[in-house]
Amino acid sequence: MQLGVPGVGHGVVESRVESGRIFDHPYKRTRTTLTYLAVAVLGDDDDRAMYRRAVNKAHAQVFSTDESPVKYHAMDPGLQLWVAACLYRGFEDTYAALIGELDPAEAERVYQASAPLGTTLQVRPEMWPATREDFQKYWDDMMDQVHIDDTVRAYLHAITRAKFLPRPIPWIIGGFNQFVTTGFLPQRFRDEMHYTWTDRQQRRFDRLMRTIGFVSRVVPRFVRELPFNVLLRDVRLRARRGWTVV
Repeated sequence: MQLGVPGVGHGVVESRVESGRIFDHPYKRTRTTLTYLAVAVLGDDDDRAMYRRAVNKAHAQVFSTDESPVKYHAMDPGLQLWVAACLYRGFEDTYAALIGELDPAEAERVYQASAPLGTTLQVRPEMWPATREDFQKYWDDMMDQVHIDDTVRAYLHAITRAKFLPRPIPWIIGGFNQFVTTGFLPQRFRDEMHYTWTDRQQRRFDRLMRTIGFVSRVVPRFVRELPFNVLLRDVRLRARRGWTVV
């Protein structure tokens, strides 16, 4: 969904930060992305300030050139707000699929607590929509900007099929990963990706999510919080030792 806005999509596809490209460094990119989520949601102010400095060094190098089909800069707060909105929407949709819908008051509390998904970087607190209802209006308005062209679509499809991982992993999990990814996508994004989705697939997806949700409720909390709890400890250790965190 993040790459559905062209400025983000082409920013990622054209990124000149070699160490952050998923097809060049799949494990490192996965670690740093998940670590950002851990820091934003579970970390404290010191963790967020430390990770902001590290991410900013990389983002400062990501900007459009004369050859780019759209103008973008990874430091743009508006683009970062969209990325954060997608992260929040992903959290909400995942919880609904696994556990069920939250009651309105609890959903609002979770929404308010999700602002650091954006404010950990350049999103100013006042940019985060004030209420969950305001967020929905923002989301609906942003649908007019969603467009996935052939270049970004090919890049995303390769990720969906896990082609950034060494063989034979893509052959083993690619189809399943595309199924789960498509199941979580709102219809607008399925259409942009040219992915079909049937009622039968929806029933399979719902059964799978109910099963995973049941397991998640009975395992210990430490297991439920994986890998984010481990990644938060890891990034704190890296920072103390002066190692690269991004």
